[in-house]
Amino acid sequence: MLRSYTRAIQKQENKTGSLFQKRTKATCLTQIDKIAPAWFQSNYGAIINTSFPEREYTQVCFNYIHGNPVKDGLTRKPPDSEFSSARDYSALRSGKIINKERANEFGLVYQ
Repeated sequence: MLRSYTRAIQKQENKTGSLFQKRTKATCLTQIDKIAPAWFQSNYGAIINTSFPEREYTQVCFNYIHGNPVKDGLTRKPPDSEFSSARDYSALRSGKIINKERANEFGLVYQ
């Protein structure tokens, strides 16, 4: 998407070169940062630790969006951002835009 947008602007403005800063690029939201063991011991024996990224994707996106202001150094905690729905999900504001019931239907949990 960025490439086609850049080409359109370059053509319109009759320019060449980069349109965006170097750090602007897509991020894989399901990339595993830490490796979890494939199994673990419990009182009932070994249990296989399996994950289903396709089921976890909505929660990963939900966390990613709320974590952006912190990651970019704009706030210290997600609810500190005035423009984030994290304030509503953490009950610091009674927003009318979010739909907590719908979020619950998707199994989304604000962390």
